[in-house]
Amino acid sequence: MHMTSAPHLLTEDRPEFDRLIDEALRAAGERPELATLGERLNAEQLRTMAQGASALLAAAAAAEYGHYVKVREERRDVTLSAPGTTGDEDGDGNSSGGGAGVSAVVAVLAPVLAGTAMLIFLLVGYILKMIEPEPAFAQTMLTAGWLFGALTAAALLFSVIGLLVTAVRNSATEVAADETEAVPDEVARAREAWRHALLERGIIPFLRDALADPSAGPGFPTPRTPGAGRIPSLGYTRPDFTSPGTPAQGSPPGYTSPDFTSPDFGGPEQRPE
Repeated sequence: MHMTSAPHLLTEDRPEFDRLIDEALRAAGERPELATLGERLNAEQLRTMAQGASALLAAAAAAEYGHYVKVREERRDVTLSAPGTTGDEDGDGNSSGGGAGVSAVVAVLAPVLAGTAMLIFLLVGYILKMIEPEPAFAQTMLTAGWLFGALTAAALLFSVIGLLVTAVRNSATEVAADETEAVPDEVARAREAWRHALLERGIIPFLRDALADPSAGPGFPTPRTPGAGRIPSLGYTRPDFTSPGTPAQGSPPGYTSPDFTSPDFGGPEQRPE
């Protein structure tokens, strides 16, 4: 495993790291090297061990992770420094949407208003022409009515053209958006490369070595002796206990029982001097 100075796993990427551990444990039955899962260590114990060794496992995919973080930050910088990228997209969407809305309103109202004015002026003009004597401004009303009639026809023509242009523009925008979405995103590619490297070079070998370590057992969530420097040691070892029948190592402590002797008693004929 290529162990270089890996960038620190950022907080925003920690959930993805945990998800990869869960994915590896769920797919343990499909990997022969993880077939012994559950014999000495269960999935929860292995998950705890892997999460505790996050810095060690992240180092296995240091190059891919560094590239992923760099590409992601560059994309964010471009987005923030050039608001036209998203702001114009939103702004264009809003402004073009607002412009399209205004155009639609004008396209609908202009013919209606012009046609209404035409009818009013023509109606008033013809009524005035029926009066004897004919008022002087009757012809003016008729002229204004026919003028509004021409404006109504022009407004209808421009409305139809505007609707056609809007439809073509929206269609072109949708096609461009589909083509853009079809192009693989560089950030997504970098992220997938990091996930693959972390899984195949970090998490899976770690779990394999943990399962193969004979010192790991259900009572000890972390092996006492790391295998090949991969499994971290938490600085804890169980104490040495020996059974009562097992002789202790080393010389026993120097201890002798006290020397007790009975007093010197004799028969009645023997008196102490």
